[in-house]
Amino acid sequence: MDQSLSTQRYQPATKEDEPSLIKRILELVSEFPRFGYRRITRLLRSEGWKVNAKRVHRLWRQEGLKVPKKTAKRRRLGSAGGGIVRRKAEHKDHVWSVDFIFDRTTNGRSLKMLVVIDEFTRECVALEVGRKFTGDHLVEVLIDLIAIRGVPKFIRSDNGPEFISRRVRDFLESIDVGTSYIEPGSPWQNGFVESFNSRVRDECLNCEEFATMQEARFVIENWRQTYNHRRPHGSLDGLTPAAFATRCAASTPVAALLTSKRHTEPESITQPVPS
Repeated sequence: MDQSLSTQRYQPATKEDEPSLIKRILELVSEFPRFGYRRITRLLRSEGWKVNAKRVHRLWRQEGLKVPKKTAKRRRLGSAGGGIVRRKAEHKDHVWSVDFIFDRTTNGRSLKMLVVIDEFTRECVALEVGRKFTGDHLVEVLIDLIAIRGVPKFIRSDNGPEFISRRVRDFLESIDVGTSYIEPGSPWQNGFVESFNSRVRDECLNCEEFATMQEARFVIENWRQTYNHRRPHGSLDGLTPAAFATRCAASTPVAALLTSKRHTEPESITQPVPS
């Protein structure tokens, strides 16, 4: 054949599963608009697709997909003494972190959300939505969580009035749970819950409008379940928090409260709070 090589072109062959793969990628991107192609690849693999990140990235670019630019607002919290560097979570239910995040319904009324996470497994243990929370409300939530999961060794928080209230401190002392308050103006010392808060803001609150508190509770609880059971976590080697937690030892049973002895920790770690 008397033809110049410059006239010849390679015609790539389209794999048979490519249309269905593209369709599934678009469905996942619609469901998780803040996920990039690497996390989408992990979700596809968990569903049984035999794909690598390079192929997903090629299709990602082919379809013109990209993660929307972040517009999350930063929150700066004040607090007082004993951060994640000085007391690290060593096993499941060793350290729980608690914090609040805020939003509004469409009528302008405020929403206040109580966040409780397990620092070791990264599980969101609770994400309670209300108009306001007091120390009594926090104790009620903790009682319910302890009945389900067992007793944590420590609870880390900032110096908010709900967390340092006499009601909360007396309750935690009565069940032999230590407090770990972080330093004022140092939210990075409670880095795990702060990082989680940014995920809630970026992947849920910034994507939804809530007409009522009931709607907010429904949507946010669905997101919490997705976070725990479907969302691959980068620091857990791509496992979901729930999958990682199944590999961890069980926490202290509730029955242990009847015979537990008061733990002793250096006073320099847990800073006392004035009454």
